[in-house]
Amino acid sequence: MTTFFEDIGIGDTLDLGKHTFTRDEIVRFAEKYDPQAFHLSEEAAARTHFGRLCASGWHTAAVFMKLWVGAHAALREAALAEGRTPARLGPSPGFEDLKWIKPVYVGDTLHYSRTVTGKTESRSRPEWGLVHSDMRAVNQDGKLAFSFKGTVFVERRRDYIPSA
Repeated sequence: MTTFFEDIGIGDTLDLGKHTFTRDEIVRFAEKYDPQAFHLSEEAAARTHFGRLCASGWHTAAVFMKLWVGAHAALREAALAEGRTPARLGPSPGFEDLKWIKPVYVGDTLHYSRTVTGKTESRSRPEWGLVHSDMRAVNQDGKLAFSFKGTVFVERRRDYIPSA
C-alpha cells in the first residue's frame, strides 16, 4: 500500500505472489518452530489424519508475511522511482478469524492476495486511517487453503487531515 488512505478503494486487490512448499523447507521450518510428526517425517505423517507430510500452518502464515513485506517494498521502490511519495504503513492493531482450511502438502503452490474490505478513520490518530482486508491463499487447484482478516494503519494525505 503505497497509496494513501483516501485513495484506497473497497475491493482493491493486491497480488502478493506465489510460493511452492518443498519437503526440505517444510521439515526445516517444523524443526525450528512446530515440531509435530506430520511436519517432520513422511513416515510419521502417513500414520496421521493428514496422510502425508504437510506444512505447518505457521509456515503458511510466515510465507504470507514474507510476501506481504516484499510486495510492499517493491511498491514503495516503484513509487519512489516514479517520483511519487509513497504512503507509510503503520502498525497493525491485530488480526482475526485466522483459518487453515486445507493442508499444504509438499509441492503445493499457494497464491497469496489481499483484498480491501473496509476503511475506518482513526479518531485518536487523525493522520492515519485503518484499512481492513481479507488475506487469502489459494492452492494450485484454486481451493482456499489459508485466510485471515487483517487491519493496518495507513497514512492519510496531509490535505485530508482534519484540523484540531
